[in-house]
Order: sequence, then structure tokens, then C-alpha cells
Amino acid sequence: MSPQKIAYTALFLALGILLPWGFHQFGIAGRIFLPMHIPVLLCGFMMGAIPALIVGIGAPVLSHLMTSMPPAYAVPLMALELPLYGLSAALFYRKWRWNIYLALVVSMIAGRLGFALGLFLLGLFVQMPYGPAQLFATGGAFVSGLPGTLLQIFIIPPLVAAANRRKFR
Repeated sequence: MSPQKIAYTALFLALGILLPWGFHQFGIAGRIFLPMHIPVLLCGFMMGAIPALIVGIGAPVLSHLMTSMPPAYAVPLMALELPLYGLSAALFYRKWRWNIYLALVVSMIAGRLGFALGLFLLGLFVQMPYGPAQLFATGGAFVSGLPGTLLQIFIIPPLVAAANRRKFR
């Protein structure tokens, strides 16, 4: 990776830690607005697969170590979900040239499926309050994260378009 790409990856990683922290400082629930997802998706759309994987894995781990958020039980789930968001965004938008809205929605679905897979795997070893079946049957994380999903749909495409106009890469 070029020094510029390393610097931007570090910036997105820092945003992946600071944005959720800021939301929590104002009492805005992270499980509802999904602030850690935004920098990972942006990184995937703007920087590519490898930086997005780094940010997707690093953000929940470093955030937990620095701020105790997300809680320990959620770190492995998010460390599987978030890299899938970034990787999907990079592949669908940058490599295969999908429309940004379609790439974003499919990336969100891929990430949630990764979360469900992680929930299933973790549930094999520890007692969980709910499993993948309940996640999908009741809407679980989908319903509670709907405001965050809408926020992402409204802010990410214009930010990526603006970055593309400025030749951000």
C-alpha cells in the first residue's frame, strides 16, 4: 500500500473508534445508529478491499480495548460483520462497478449474514440470549438498526460521489 493509502486507512480506523464514542457521549445508541459501520463502508467504497478489511477488523477490537465499546461478547461478531461490509463494498462497487446504492444494500445484507454466521458459531460454544433463527425471525438487529441503515443509505453515496469528484484514492 502507498503511504497515502496507509494514512487514509488510519483515518478511517480512527473514525471507526471516534464516531461511535461520540454517539455514546451524546447518549445516542450505537445499536440503533450503527456509527462504526459508516467508516468501514466508506473505506471499502473509497480505498478498496484490503484497507476495508483492516478497518473492519481493527475498529471493533481497538474500540473495545480503548473504550470498552462494543461489549466483549459483540467484538468477535462485529469483527466478522464489519470486514464483510467493507470487502463487499469494495468488490461490488470498485471491482465489479455496481451502482453504489445496490452495492451498499448488498454489502449491508452480506455483513448481517456474517453477523448471523458469527452468532451461530459463537452459540456453539457459549450460551447466547438469542441465535441466528431469532435474529431473522424477529428482525432482531435488522429492526433495531433500521435508523442506522437509513442513515447509511442517505449519507454514504453522496460522500462517495463527492470523494470521486475530488479524485480521493
